[in-house]
Amino acid sequence: MRSVSVLGATGSIGESAFDLLMRAGGPEAYRTVALTGAANVGRLAEMARALRAEIAVTALPEKLGALREALAGSGIETAAGPEAVAEAAARPADWTLSAIIGAAGLPPGLEVLRRGGTLALANKESLVAAGRLVMGESQRNGAVILPVDSEHSAIFQSLHGENLDSVEHVTITASGGAFRDWPLERLARATVAEASSHPNWAMGQRITIDSASMFNKALEVIEAHEFFGLSCDQIKVLVHPQSIVHAMVSHRDGGSIAHLGAPDMRHAIGYALHWPQRAALPVPALDLAALGSLTFTAPDEARWPALRLARQVIRAGGAAGAVLNAAKEQALDDFIAGRIGFMDMAPAVERALDACAREPGFASSPGDLATVLEWDAQARRLAACTSGAA
Repeated sequence: MRSVSVLGATGSIGESAFDLLMRAGGPEAYRTVALTGAANVGRLAEMARALRAEIAVTALPEKLGALREALAGSGIETAAGPEAVAEAAARPADWTLSAIIGAAGLPPGLEVLRRGGTLALANKESLVAAGRLVMGESQRNGAVILPVDSEHSAIFQSLHGENLDSVEHVTITASGGAFRDWPLERLARATVAEASSHPNWAMGQRITIDSASMFNKALEVIEAHEFFGLSCDQIKVLVHPQSIVHAMVSHRDGGSIAHLGAPDMRHAIGYALHWPQRAALPVPALDLAALGSLTFTAPDEARWPALRLARQVIRAGGAAGAVLNAAKEQALDDFIAGRIGFMDMAPAVERALDACAREPGFASSPGDLATVLEWDAQARRLAACTSGAA
């Protein structure tokens, strides 16, 4: 029986993975080694019981008592804290999904790679903050990384059987988020509630706001650079409101291969779960006649300056990815807390990047987790100060 672990089980990606596992037969089809979550320990316990997980871990130590109570009598082991999440990830499993949001997903993801496991990576921040470190650990230990972001899964699938040397460029699409049709002058007054509603995808609050600001797409541009080895000029972004074309690979012979599908994360998760085979999934088939038309426009960088910052990071290299990711997380925290406005996030990130660029060692890619975390902490301090949160 194949063994699986899900890190970040109670988020939107984790919920989709749980749905797929249960539809496939749950504990009769898979041996679930570990499930991890954060504050929603009630839901984590429900999932652990349903899948008969060996261990359930909350990242929050203060939630351990509640988790133990929810799993009393089940025989399921419990633990709490970031170190416990990393330890759970280190336990042998055939397939591990990393769906933890933010830089917190990096340490447990590295544990999977160090044991030579298969890592289904939905935590784009790992590659943004520490791309060279992550890819290096994978290569050294014979691990496999399968992209689970819909865009990168689409590129991965479109490249199957193709020679990367023939690729002229790739295009990833963005829905435009909640504010794609708003007048530019209105964005400064956008509220957290307004930014938290996505027109196409069912996602958590943070990634939904990142979609509205296009920081999510900025991270995906950097992720494409790190995972596929593409240059900055080889990665293009188009605004595609229907979210049907997830990515397109264009070759030097003038031909392009596009990946189309419903905006349902169960496809990318299911593809990674069954790779290298394809299996039937509970995802609706496309009806192009019913759709009628698909539209595409170039992104306006006055509205979405995050895309410019992504290219700046790729060209700078070194620790720039770790700085952008941490500063973005801090700025997002400040926006959600009401300390800054929606359009203040990108300037806060840019100021942190500029300040860190003057620091010794910025041009060198972090070679270990400790160095990544040092840049992360420094960027958060700078972003908090420049955004007025400190």
